[in-house]
Amino acid sequence: MFTKKKTSPSRQPVAIIGAGVAGLAAAARLAVAGHPVTVFEASPSFGGKMHQFSLPGGYRFDAGPSLFTLPQLVDDIFRLAHRNPADYFRYERLDPITNYFFADCTRLTAWADPSQFAAEVEAKLGVPATQVTQFLARSGKAYDATAGTFLHKSLHKADTYFSPETLKAVAALPSLGLTGTMHARHEKAFSSNPRLVQLFDRYATYNGSDPYQAPATLSLIPHLEHGIGAFYPEGGIYAIASSLHRLAEEFGVKFRFNEPVREILTAAGLVTGLRTDLDIYDFGVVVSNMDVVPTYRHLLPSQPAPERTLGQPRSSSALIFYWGIGREFPELDVHNIFFSKDYKAEFDAIFQQKTVADDVTVYVNITSKKTPTDAPAGHENWFVMVNVPHDQGQDWAALTAQTRRTVLAKLSQALGTDLEPLIQAEKTWTPPGIAADTSSFGGALYGSSSNNALAAFLRHPNFSGRLAGLYFCGGSVHPGGGIPLCLLSAKIVAELIAS
Repeated sequence: MFTKKKTSPSRQPVAIIGAGVAGLAAAARLAVAGHPVTVFEASPSFGGKMHQFSLPGGYRFDAGPSLFTLPQLVDDIFRLAHRNPADYFRYERLDPITNYFFADCTRLTAWADPSQFAAEVEAKLGVPATQVTQFLARSGKAYDATAGTFLHKSLHKADTYFSPETLKAVAALPSLGLTGTMHARHEKAFSSNPRLVQLFDRYATYNGSDPYQAPATLSLIPHLEHGIGAFYPEGGIYAIASSLHRLAEEFGVKFRFNEPVREILTAAGLVTGLRTDLDIYDFGVVVSNMDVVPTYRHLLPSQPAPERTLGQPRSSSALIFYWGIGREFPELDVHNIFFSKDYKAEFDAIFQQKTVADDVTVYVNITSKKTPTDAPAGHENWFVMVNVPHDQGQDWAALTAQTRRTVLAKLSQALGTDLEPLIQAEKTWTPPGIAADTSSFGGALYGSSSNNALAAFLRHPNFSGRLAGLYFCGGSVHPGGGIPLCLLSAKIVAELIAS
């Protein structure tokens, strides 16, 4: 059994539940700060949704996240440790960022340079380039005005709201025209050009939300790609988790794999330790990188749960087909989007009807474009994803079969090739599978959705208001899901523990 050592409160031992990217980042940050850290992980290895696997025939896949922005958030952890980030982790800026295929057969390339992208939009969609550059500039201003407060700090601490930076951010919002919904904001910006509106509406999916409901403040998301850049890690997204795991181990973090936590132990309003099937461990500080819903329901069964917070509407999930494809497609790149004809119907199906639309938008990620060893020579590894509702007991076997047929027909038509005979290897990940494999409630990829103006404030804090010593990081708590926000949640937790 682990026992408490007499250490300074600021250097006391810390237990982290879950070795997802936020748990890894928190472990590394806390270990660098001098804390003895132990990470408990139910799976055989680290990464959470950010794990990798291979299929027969020589195809490697990143299982979950595929888009990488704000790489400095990873670099910062290595710099904090006085290490050279490039010794652990390398990446390149993507150009182009994404290839778009619209339902009317229009094709558009999203170049990394904003001016080149704007010129492409003008040439292909007929929207003046100045409208695009002005929108992207406004998106950048919104990000610069708000990110420091709403993403880098806890929204549940009073001192956040009395800082000059916060007052400046709040004052800037009206001038940026960020009231209403994302869709309304984009319609106004682009004179209702339906294809360009659809292109920018898709950024709501970056946190599992609906652009027809999500607040217009989320229109700052395109700045992450077009203002700062989209990047590809050398070796794939899994390299992020692998590099953080390596750093954490170098600073003495202990990883206990295949050891799920069964209960967070408490007494008199304090966290006292953890119980697993193997032992009881004493800890005065516990960080849960597990989804906040099962954290309360399963690990804190005797504690009052924040029902209003846990009851917030869930984000969307994903239906993912991993295909080993027996030829190369030069017209495709790392990131490719094939849009549905009726975006509103697609989002209504996800968030209102809790099903999958008859016509869906399809995302195809091909890492072998950058890492040739991810597929045999002359072949490609396709990560094919459709946004779907989180699991609420739907017939996923039927929905998966139906959606697979829809996706194959859509991609085959767009590419002028019958795809099914080209599939050499295959695996599928459904919302129930995501829930089972990652303890994500209902398989929701981002915890709660951001489909109302107060969603950011209704996310669970990075700390417990009832139990001293209990903290939370990961996609189900503030500031949200996706790689950058998970990394920021780890940063916030480390700062809270140090304060």
